[in-house]
Amino acid sequence: QVQLVESGGGLVQAGGSLRLSCAASRSIFSSYPMAWYRQAPGKQRELVASITDGGSTNYADSVKGRFTISRDNAKNTVYLQMNSLKPEDTAVYYCNARKKVLGVMLDYWGQGTQVTVSS
Repeated sequence: QVQLVESGGGLVQAGGSLRLSCAASRSIFSSYPMAWYRQAPGKQRELVASITDGGSTNYADSVKGRFTISRDNAKNTVYLQMNSLKPEDTAVYYCNARKKVLGVMLDYWGQGTQVTVSS
């Protein structure tokens, strides 16, 4: 079992920045692809950014050039640096770790952290 704990959310004005952190409970973190998702009120959860165990990244078009995902395997932590925030970035942000092991998909989620961007 892997536990994920997010932190760093809060209230920020449009144009501001926040950095989210997601700490994993186990050292096997380094072998898991990681991702950040978000869910705004009344909307489906959507992928924001992902990073492979090798460090390759992928971003939703809506955040490209503004958000950066990174990982520190020594600290079992993945980050999401969010710059030039917009009101439409307001959502609960969730950390995810997902990997298929011996044919079984292991899928872990954090509890979420609220990000609110005021105009």
